[in-house]
Amino acid sequence: MANPWIALEPGADPAERAGAIRRAHETFTAAGSLGVGRPVRGVVAASWQRSALARVSPDSTAAVELLDSDLAAHRAVHPLARVMPLFRELMGTFALDGEHLLAVCDAQGRLLWVEGHRAARRRAETMNFVPGARWSETAVGTNAPGTAVTVDRPVQVFAAEHFSRPVQQWTCAAAPVHDPHTGRLLGAVDITGGHRLAHPHSLAFVQAVARAAESQLALLGPLPSPGEESGARIELRALGRDEADLVLSGRELRLSRRHSEIMALLASHPEGLSGDELLLALYEDEFTTPVTVRAELSRLRRILGPDLLRSRPYRLTVDVAADFDTVLRRLASGATPGALDAYSGPLLPGSQAPEVARLRSRVADQLRAALISHRDPDLLAAWTRTPWGAGDLEVWAALVAALPAGSLCRSLAEARLREVDAEQRW
Repeated sequence: MANPWIALEPGADPAERAGAIRRAHETFTAAGSLGVGRPVRGVVAASWQRSALARVSPDSTAAVELLDSDLAAHRAVHPLARVMPLFRELMGTFALDGEHLLAVCDAQGRLLWVEGHRAARRRAETMNFVPGARWSETAVGTNAPGTAVTVDRPVQVFAAEHFSRPVQQWTCAAAPVHDPHTGRLLGAVDITGGHRLAHPHSLAFVQAVARAAESQLALLGPLPSPGEESGARIELRALGRDEADLVLSGRELRLSRRHSEIMALLASHPEGLSGDELLLALYEDEFTTPVTVRAELSRLRRILGPDLLRSRPYRLTVDVAADFDTVLRRLASGATPGALDAYSGPLLPGSQAPEVARLRSRVADQLRAALISHRDPDLLAAWTRTPWGAGDLEVWAALVAALPAGSLCRSLAEARLREVDAEQRW
């Protein structure tokens, strides 16, 4: 298949394909593996694995987390509220005429708006595909809006590719939407309906709508950060240390390792994280219970104060100036030297928390890639002089290429490159 994110290859029989996927789903949910032949796409197989790891029941339906005033308040401040008129203009008629639904979710997979054909809305209500319901992968398994925000890619989900059996009568396509000023994931726009949507055009359509929304957000200008208007903020220093330093109202605090991890995760997810999402982000041990996470958050709330850490989802109510976010923002703006200046080492290097490890790799990898692309020998040499960059073979090779041929500096760098290569081979 040319595009793994599209549900059906050209010429495929939808009924035959749906049957094969349904049998694969039955095998997976019974045995925990796909068996031989692997009749499902790689993106779906990976999502099923994540769904099983999150202990999602294949017979589950979504839970409604935001009701009435809470939903209205969340919608009012969400950045995608500014482009809802655009979504309705581009997708509203298509949804009504095709008996489909237009849905918009936040970065945590919570549905904020579900609009479209009345009969389709009534059917969707039976599985809680309604505003305020959480449709993340960790809640209901594989589905287009939840998977799109998980993998940060446009994706189409067809019939029994849905992990939850009550959803398998539907087909959907969703695309993530980002803040054009910061690159932060804001949520996703989705089209949901019958199996007629299992067509490449529906995925291309939502992807084009998402890009149009990002263009309009760019024209509207950046939103203030949380807490910016009041001036409240937290400073978090977590690079190059196992225990983060927190500056709050002029006080400097040293956090425990677990609280350091939680603060780093909340700082990187200002929209908030559910208890289940924090559990998966923090612990590799599948036997760790949600009670453990709640206890840690209760202790952290006593440190921060009740007004700074909210629940459902867990989120900070003030702006966080995190040193690792400074690095990413400078890289996004092309300020590679400034990003290197701000980078004082790997993020919480002793942490084994899965999501912290991914964030640590993301920051370091983006900085390394920028240094190599920049081809500035001074910046490359500065990286190789650090404990974390001294054995970086790729950067040493880039430094050699950036130095003048025949120079003493290049000869010395070539010698060190050979040493690093030999050390890593050994």
